[in-house]
Amino acid sequence: MSLRAELMRLALRKFVKGGAKPASTIEELRRGYEAIKRLIPNPPPGTVATRVDAGGVSAVRVATAESRDDRHILYLHGGAYINGSPSHYRDFIWRLANATKATVLCIDYRLAPEHPFPAAVEDAVAAYSWLGHNGADPRRTAIIGDSAGGGLTFATLLKLRDLKLALPSAAVTMSPWTDLTLTSLSFRNNAKADPMLNAAHAPQYVDWYLGGADPRDPYASPIHGDAAGLPPSLILVGSDEILLDDAVRMAERLRAAGSRAELEIWPRMPHVWPLMARVVPEGRRAIARIGAFVQREMAAG
Repeated sequence: MSLRAELMRLALRKFVKGGAKPASTIEELRRGYEAIKRLIPNPPPGTVATRVDAGGVSAVRVATAESRDDRHILYLHGGAYINGSPSHYRDFIWRLANATKATVLCIDYRLAPEHPFPAAVEDAVAAYSWLGHNGADPRRTAIIGDSAGGGLTFATLLKLRDLKLALPSAAVTMSPWTDLTLTSLSFRNNAKADPMLNAAHAPQYVDWYLGGADPRDPYASPIHGDAAGLPPSLILVGSDEILLDDAVRMAERLRAAGSRAELEIWPRMPHVWPLMARVVPEGRRAIARIGAFVQREMAAG
């Protein structure tokens, strides 16, 4: 583990996990999250970011000089289904486009509690369908997501399969949140070790997102669904995360259903460390790994 990663763990523990207090309102929580955007660098010159309407879903399409016109990524951001936007990812999406040699569509799906479950799933399905209607070949398309967006990735795949739509060639998730029942062993056992996420805040986020829906619904918690027929998946997670079991058990579900799943547990990496690629070398290595996986699967398709 690099020195930079160790220092990042310390900073996250002190200023994110240690400094975070449960928000009394969604507005209070979002103010803090919005303030982060001021610290995120813009993509390098030559990156083309275009605001589009993707089947009724606001989105940003990002392409770099490395992007191929025939390769597409649907990106589903994290934020516990209540926070986040494409602008929070402007220093990451261009890196992903370079690594996968694809155009990336990062959608601004509707957030809870104003738009509770299953609004996010509906928006992801609509955006994927829009890509197909605009010439994207499923064999040259992948869905990628982080944290809640990682859970949403698998939920979207389940919904697409159930709708009998052509599935993408691959899926990648980083630190996916796949079980909203919050009952995994790592959720409890890693509560202190996780340098970033505070397990005590999660029940409020679940309540805001589900709005009374069953947390075992497969489109909310894909770990409780039938994973048969899903495309090859790469799952990355840190060893100390409270979401470790969400990743491990999702890989087990995929394999048990006959789907190929590659699970990588990175020692001591914090939640969604690939987003920290500008600072942490492990983030850059993870993005390269994602790029190699996606390119391989798209070539095989």
